[in-house]
Parts: sequence; C-alpha cells; structure tokens
Amino acid sequence: MPSKPTPKPPSAVAEHRRRLRSRGLQRVEVQVSGEDAPLVRAVAAALTDPDQASEARALLRRRFGPEPARSLKDLLAAAPLDDVDLTRSRDTGRAVDL
Repeated sequence: MPSKPTPKPPSAVAEHRRRLRSRGLQRVEVQVSGEDAPLVRAVAAALTDPDQASEARALLRRRFGPEPARSLKDLLAAAPLDDVDLTRSRDTGRAVDL
C-alpha cells in the first residue's frame, strides 16, 4: 500500500503574506510613474508608522476620501435660494358648474 504524499510546506512568500494578514496588513500593488514612486512609498510608510498614521490617514481622507452622504434635508438647506420666489398664489382653480 503506497503511503500518502507529505503535504508541501507553504512557500516563504506565502508564509510572509500570512503573517502580514495576521497583523492586519494587506498587500497592495499599484502602477505609478517613476517620478511618483518615491511619493507613494513615503505615503505607505507614513500609513504604517504609528506616530504618523492617524494624521496621514486624516489628511488623505480629507483630500481623496468620498464625500459624506448628505440627506435631502441637508441638500435643500444648502441650496442657494436667494433669487427663487417661493410664494404661492392662493388660486383655488377654475370655476366648475356641477
């Protein structure tokens, strides 16, 4: 009776990525110009540095984050209504013979 093949141990790269995930980190690959590469590396370093992370994250969210969802009431309150006439005539309609 042949023996079962022994399972192959995970590769060093797979093990490294598993450790990163267990620390709450995620691998992200981006394509940028050579000119922007140092900037992207600096942003990534700031986001992983405990002393800079919260400030960097807040700055990036303010500049590039999605707009907060606004309710219809908020949108109407912010609408420029200076030149809009909101009065209504008290017209009861046309006279109808029944």
